[in-house]
Amino acid sequence: MTPWSGKWALVTGASAGIGKALAEELARAGTYLVLTARRRERLEELAEQLGDSHKIQTRIFVSDLTERDAPEKIFQFTKQQGIEIELLINNAGFGAYGEFPTVETRRLTDMVQVNCAAVVHLTRLYLPEMVARRRGYVLIVASTASFQSVPYLSTYAATKSFDLLLAEGLAEEMKPYGVRVCALCPGSTESEFAEVAGQAHIAATRANRETAEKVARTGLRALAAGKSYVISGLGNYLGVLGQRLVSRRMVARVAGRMFKPKKTS
Repeated sequence: MTPWSGKWALVTGASAGIGKALAEELARAGTYLVLTARRRERLEELAEQLGDSHKIQTRIFVSDLTERDAPEKIFQFTKQQGIEIELLINNAGFGAYGEFPTVETRRLTDMVQVNCAAVVHLTRLYLPEMVARRRGYVLIVASTASFQSVPYLSTYAATKSFDLLLAEGLAEEMKPYGVRVCALCPGSTESEFAEVAGQAHIAATRANRETAEKVARTGLRALAAGKSYVISGLGNYLGVLGQRLVSRRMVARVAGRMFKPKKTS
């Protein structure tokens, strides 16, 4: 992870989970950090901790990516600070568990805004400068859900499929300019995701949950190595590989049985 030592990285959703772990891994490697998320207190605490522990420069910017103009505000902040972003990490995202008609419409559309539109917007803002410099890195946090439909998490899986395909396409487009793009596809991870999505009861039963730290290291190593995507965890990789042996309808049916809400009496 030495490509970013002494250079600036921007991490969205940095206040918890994989985003926080990515920031910690980069800080250990001497990377300067712009941390953004909705929770100011957590950002300030993390920035101070990483700055003191690893003697790096840090900046924070409180932002809610459900707001359409949030990416532009983040971009303008880095410009005003005179910061050249070498590594953009599109990590912010969330899910919502339940039967589609029962989930609030605003929550679904906010999910598309954060998981897809904000990723496109931020990447579009920072890529031209990377192209001009003939170097730069973009990591997009997708999911093993990117490879299949997931009933009761249908919108989330669709947004993560978008992220994966966007990253793979951009990786090929940007290769001639020396810019590397990679999608990180974790499976079940020890983070706040399941609680926010409302599926903590399902996540608790998963035996192969990975730590956020392990996922972060996997993603950064793959990006540095020039991979267009990486699946974190051998079990997750084999699971995705196994899906190719059966029909897509069968994969959806099995996932539906796994995630179907339990009826309460």
